[in-house]
Amino acid sequence: MPPTISVPPAVTNTTAFDRSLRNFARFAWAVVAFNVAVITEGAFVRATGSGAGCGNHWPLCNGHIVFGSPSTATLIEFAHRSMTGIDTIMILGLVVWAFRLFPNGHAARFGVVLSTVFMVTEALIGAALVKFGLVVNDASPARAVVLSLHLANTMTLLACLTLTAWWARHPRVRPSRMEWSSLAAVVLLGITGALAALADTLYPVHSLAAGFAQDLDPGASFILRLRALHPILAAAVGCWLIHFASTRTASAGRPAKIVIATVVVQFLAGIANLLLLTPIGMQLLHLVLADLLWIALVALCWSPADTSHRSGQRSSGA
Repeated sequence: MPPTISVPPAVTNTTAFDRSLRNFARFAWAVVAFNVAVITEGAFVRATGSGAGCGNHWPLCNGHIVFGSPSTATLIEFAHRSMTGIDTIMILGLVVWAFRLFPNGHAARFGVVLSTVFMVTEALIGAALVKFGLVVNDASPARAVVLSLHLANTMTLLACLTLTAWWARHPRVRPSRMEWSSLAAVVLLGITGALAALADTLYPVHSLAAGFAQDLDPGASFILRLRALHPILAAAVGCWLIHFASTRTASAGRPAKIVIATVVVQFLAGIANLLLLTPIGMQLLHLVLADLLWIALVALCWSPADTSHRSGQRSSGA
């Protein structure tokens, strides 16, 4: 991994500044946690078929801000939109705080600006799903494409928020090609997971055998065929992540150990999700674990690597 990128030092090392730095990092991690909750509630909207709970209206709900006797679907969808609104306020607060606390050019400023950009694109993609009717029982290729873009944007937003919190207390480094490849593999895995979850929602089954029959049916929807790809890709990517993180336990410590532990737990949760025929509770648990894995992996990839042993090998070879 290339050396640490230098950033302007803090303007002061006083106790008050250190306390402000800790408080900012804690709030940034709280924003990350709240975004995981927003993502989970969004999955609950999809799993319960509540995506049209507010009709073809955005950002209003059925053309109103408040309503009289809403249906369950409306309450679920409105709760998601309300959480998104709170999330927007939290991220904007993070922006103001970062620009007041850190000097020009600091990595935390860069992270929070990127977070704001992807927060806006997240809202636009979510609006597109609603306005174009790509919700509830829609099984069109357009929904799969927009859902994939939505998932990739969500993961990027979560990564930027994670880096904002991480860079508040850690130096900024450049990930290596291996680390970028690991991140890309997890994004691809996440997209297949989102499409597999969509297939489970659109084509529910009452037995594991019936599910396999669906996947192998020559006339099956393309979404069902993609569902069969997810566990295979999950096994391959999971094994790679365990190997990759195990090579970084000495230098990265906690993030590497969290990646390994989360992959193992996620394997077990994925198997349970499959055997139990993907109940909503297991789907949400599977998603939360995936988000935790992604957060830990991002922190791991932006952790300084210990290259001293490599330097020693080059010196001895010379």
